[in-house]
Amino acid sequence: MKRLTYDSIFGHLVKYAYEGRLSEGMRELNPHNEQSLNEYIKYASGGGNPERVVFSVKDCRGDEGCQYNRCQVACLFHAIERDAAGNVVIKDNYCTGCGECVKACPHERLVDKKEFIPLVQLLQERKTPVYAIVAPAFIHQFGEQVTPGKLRTALKRLGFYGMVEVALFADILSLKEALEFDEHVRKEGDFVLTSCCCPMWVAMIKKVYHQFVPHISPSVSPMVACGRGVKKIHPDARVVFIGPCIAKKAEAKEADVKDAVDYVLTFQELAQIFAAVGINPAEGKEDPSEHSSKAGRIYAYVGGVSKAVNDTLNRIRPEKAMKIKAVQADGVRECRKLLQRILDNEIEANFYEGMGCIGGCVGGPKINLKMEAGRKAVAIYGKEAQSDTPADNLYVLELLKTLGFQEIDLLLQGEKSILFKRKF
Repeated sequence: MKRLTYDSIFGHLVKYAYEGRLSEGMRELNPHNEQSLNEYIKYASGGGNPERVVFSVKDCRGDEGCQYNRCQVACLFHAIERDAAGNVVIKDNYCTGCGECVKACPHERLVDKKEFIPLVQLLQERKTPVYAIVAPAFIHQFGEQVTPGKLRTALKRLGFYGMVEVALFADILSLKEALEFDEHVRKEGDFVLTSCCCPMWVAMIKKVYHQFVPHISPSVSPMVACGRGVKKIHPDARVVFIGPCIAKKAEAKEADVKDAVDYVLTFQELAQIFAAVGINPAEGKEDPSEHSSKAGRIYAYVGGVSKAVNDTLNRIRPEKAMKIKAVQADGVRECRKLLQRILDNEIEANFYEGMGCIGGCVGGPKINLKMEAGRKAVAIYGKEAQSDTPADNLYVLELLKTLGFQEIDLLLQGEKSILFKRKF
């Protein structure tokens, strides 16, 4: 058998799980019951501590060409240290599950848990409706010929009941963020930090720059909004988020939002799943049904949230004198620099957007498409939308009514508004 990588182990297990031979597949991978290989198999099949995302799978003393403690340097939150023997130890109370250490490790000593194998039986039985919700960065991630409708067909072949574009709920959050800005920014010096999209940006504020917590817009991410929305309409459903980022696996486990999403897959994992079971999404039939606006679709790249909220604010509050002046940062270093400038009272804007990955979600660690190509694809998809903002999108407004919001102002008021709120 060729050299096993963590990804090849995962693909092998997916194939055998769909064939109903998972135990046999595990034995075939590890006939001599090697402990380190058992660790890879455990995490590739969804095992391990259910509250954790990142695991150290075998001894690592910084040797074999791994210089400068790459994993420790990559960790923003000082969650990695060395024991007396020099092995990596992950401090659970510091780890945010962002996956930066996984990306930095050249020897696969650190891995993120795969959450798909526990799903296979649910998908095959089809007794419980399982919805795939896909991040706005999904366009062309599975090939230029794979339209949203063809991806929906491919997911249904895997056993999913349906697919929902998270961009629809990014639209709803554009309305909410615009209303939050209208309420909280009334004079020079007022500002808000958007909490949309990026869990690394939010974690950075909560753990490192916690003095800015009062300025965070109290909104859930589009992923959480979509998961809660699906379950509001289909209470017995399970929800699987599919996106470009490991950090979303950790966000889905946070205590105040863990009701929204049951499992998280990355774009790379989904591509591996399709390959393992012999599905080519490009060959599928069209199954179109989405009606998201340009505003929700462009959340996928840096600056997209700012533009979406700005355009939505101008549409619903054209009389507001205090307009949005936005500044964005992408990449962990630039996000830290931006927050430090605010801390040093160098306030240069009233709306701050941060993305942990360079380029935004289209530059995430688990993309299948290069960042520049991903951004271009998203921009084109945004232009193809029939509405520029959710305020002009009758489908989004009808969806809001279905969720109990007869007027958009109710997104900030009353008990129902809790659906899209979180406390920081």
